[in-house]
Amino acid sequence: MRQLLPLLAATLLLGTASAQAARPVDREAELARAIEGRVAGEPVDCIDLHRVRSTRVIADTAIIYDAGGTVYVNRPRAGADSLNRWDALLTRLHSTRLCSIDSVQMIDPQTRMMTGLVFLGEFVPYRRVRSGSSD
Repeated sequence: MRQLLPLLAATLLLGTASAQAARPVDREAELARAIEGRVAGEPVDCIDLHRVRSTRVIADTAIIYDAGGTVYVNRPRAGADSLNRWDALLTRLHSTRLCSIDSVQMIDPQTRMMTGLVFLGEFVPYRRVRSGSSD
């Protein structure tokens, strides 16, 4: 019986590991789905926050700022490993613009403790592709 318990434990661990390996998290694919049907424009250093409707975090990868017809993707210069979709973004600004020189704190909503610091990069605008007629 003593030899059976370690064998069962090992089987359970292998089963869990193979289930996790069967569905790997592909952050780039998640980002691609978020901007699907859009075309990238020239990167910009700043965006007007009064136009931003919502934000979305792609863990360990990017922050997406939705400004209606345009979404801006920011791949941080540093601290991307702090991006967690469960944490809240805390941005302290001195103007109405968010720029690539700014940083964003990640805050755990439960404990209200800082969990990371993200240094923003350039904002790449993505706009919907307009389908034209071929008449």
